[in-house]
Amino acid sequence: MLLHARRRRLPKLFLLVTALALPLTACGQDLGRSNFARTTVPAAAGTGQVADGPITDAAVATNVLRAIKPCQFLTKDALGALGLGTVEDDPSQSSIAFDTCSNKVKDPGGKEMRLEVELGNTLLPRADKTTGQVGGLPLRVNKTGDTDCMLAAMTALNPDLGLTVSVTYPGDPCRPGQAVLEAAVQKVHNSPEKYSTPPGTTLTADPCAMADTSAVSAAVPSAKSVPSGLHSCDWKSNGTDPTVTVKFRPGLPPIVGDGYSKVDIGGGVTAFRKQTSTSSSRCTVEWQHRPWEGDDVELAQVDYGSYAAEPADDDPCGKAVTVAKNVVTKLPKP
Repeated sequence: MLLHARRRRLPKLFLLVTALALPLTACGQDLGRSNFARTTVPAAAGTGQVADGPITDAAVATNVLRAIKPCQFLTKDALGALGLGTVEDDPSQSSIAFDTCSNKVKDPGGKEMRLEVELGNTLLPRADKTTGQVGGLPLRVNKTGDTDCMLAAMTALNPDLGLTVSVTYPGDPCRPGQAVLEAAVQKVHNSPEKYSTPPGTTLTADPCAMADTSAVSAAVPSAKSVPSGLHSCDWKSNGTDPTVTVKFRPGLPPIVGDGYSKVDIGGGVTAFRKQTSTSSSRCTVEWQHRPWEGDDVELAQVDYGSYAAEPADDDPCGKAVTVAKNVVTKLPKP
């Protein structure tokens, strides 16, 4: 039981992204009818490129965004300046992601507003939900029902990445989301707070450059890489099955237990592998790269998954370990 408690699990998605979206002008009731004060946030400076053109804004380049702290956009001071309500707690950094943070606000009427910011999100509103610009970046808005809204300032296109604000609020979720997003984009353009980047950190590493195509192709024929986040990369063939994912994240040091067993991946590095499904061919291999903060460390992780193959016929952990043995040789050295 203790071993199970030590290993953190992925939480459910904060917000389900659905097909229905509305522009900001149709995100709900007028701000003047909401339970928080009317807020005006100046748009951030940006390059002003068109919504479907290349994004060349250096402030939101992927290698720059990797080191930016996400919680600075949801502090008591940051949210207090927007007049959304009372912020009782400090923001909560994700325990399994470098680039995600959340917080809560109580509006003047006592309604709770849940906010999450993610840098480099790939779970985005569709391109046809583009509603204009924010700080010179294409803006996409996806409103779900009466309480949920996701807003994305696009930082890259084809493949798509975005700085997202997800809001759950039983009132007018898009309006406070817009205020938070505009302030965040402005901050990104104006000396954002950044993590320290000691030698050897995976925080600034490009996960798509941390595996050789030849090594991945043994598990995924004709593999091609595509970013699946700032710190994650998917390797796929022409279809979507199978997939190898290379990712870096914070977490507790891996240990034996809860299905995980030790495996030598070379270079004196011990990793931990686990077949994560019995109905499909899936396996995770992870290992400690270097210290992070407090009890947490930087984890390197390789996932292999195939929904079409049977685990007994596919050897998912064998394939994941093969890729991991290649990745460990390419990581930055502490």
